[in-house]
Amino acid sequence: MITTLKEDWQTYEGDIWRQGLWVMWVYRFGQWRYGVRPTILRKPFSLLYKILRTGCQMLTGVELPCETKIGRRLRIEHFGGIIVSGDAVIGDDVILRNGVTIGLKRTGQRGAPRIGNRGDIGAGAKILGDIHIGDDAVIGANAVVLKDVPPGAFAVGIPARVIQREVV
Repeated sequence: MITTLKEDWQTYEGDIWRQGLWVMWVYRFGQWRYGVRPTILRKPFSLLYKILRTGCQMLTGVELPCETKIGRRLRIEHFGGIIVSGDAVIGDDVILRNGVTIGLKRTGQRGAPRIGNRGDIGAGAKILGDIHIGDDAVIGANAVVLKDVPPGAFAVGIPARVIQREVV
């Protein structure tokens, strides 16, 4: 856990006032508490996590449950209005901007998005359903992505259409 906290510190350039750093530290604490045994010792940490998570949501506008599987160095570039499903999977070095939703397509329907490594998710983008966003994909601002996006492609529009990038 110490290693990931240090990486988060470096990702946010050591700036304690970056709200994304607060969100990531609360997320990491929530993950860590699952490893505390026995259950009776974990209960106070769970209560503390719930208090910290609620406070963090109110201050930052970011909902990131500890059940979400997140890789290393997630960067929340601009905070506010970010909602991530607890079933989602996010790879390494992903950038999220304000207003992003990564979640279920319909209430009661299982299957959340899986975001590959080095994804760049634009402001206001909505990524919904049991889909896969490939490595190095870019999701444009306000795009509504309902289908898979291959590695290295752009997804833009409502509903999003995929544009392959030219290899240089």
